[in-house]
This record gives sequence, C-alpha cells and structure tokens, in this order.
Amino acid sequence: MTTREIAGKEIEFDEEGFMTNPEDWDKDVAVALAADINITLSERHWEIIEFSREDYQAQGEAPGLRRITKEAGVPTKDLYKLFPKGPAKKIAYVSGLGKPTGCI
Repeated sequence: MTTREIAGKEIEFDEEGFMTNPEDWDKDVAVALAADINITLSERHWEIIEFSREDYQAQGEAPGLRRITKEAGVPTKDLYKLFPKGPAKKIAYVSGLGKPTGCI
C-alpha cells in the first residue's frame, strides 16, 4: 500500500492504485484522481461518479460496466468516450472505490 497527499488529506491506495477507504473521498480528491489519468470532469462525468458512489453504498462493491450501463442508463459507447480504455476501472478509481469485480 502507498499513501499520497491529495487535497490536504493523506489517502491510502492499494497495490493496484485504488483508494482503500472510500470515506476519504471528496470532490477535490476526485478532480485530482481524474487529472492523474488525463480526464477533466464534466457534468456527465459527475453524474456517473455519483451513481457509482450511490451504487457502492447500496451494493457494497464498485459497479462494473454492465451495471453502470444498465442501472445508470449510460450507453457503453458514451462511457468509453468519457473514461477511455477501461471505463469501469477508471470510474471506480475517480470515485474513490476499489477495483470492480464484475464486468470491467
């Protein structure tokens, strides 16, 4: 595990680079994490991030690609435009969640 200071907080990350404590997440952290992967967050990004965090609270794990497309109503093509090359992993990363276990 590694620790990084982001937005004035010490954030812990697992060996794959995902936050270990979703409670440490806030919007400033999300902006910094998105910048790490060359994404500038738009309103549409925030809708998906908020869905993912709410779904995590309900389900206990980060949603996979199929769950996001089905439950959030976001077409797969749009997810790939917003979060290129592995959208489910990138959404989980920016949302401060662990790596998704389902369809990623």
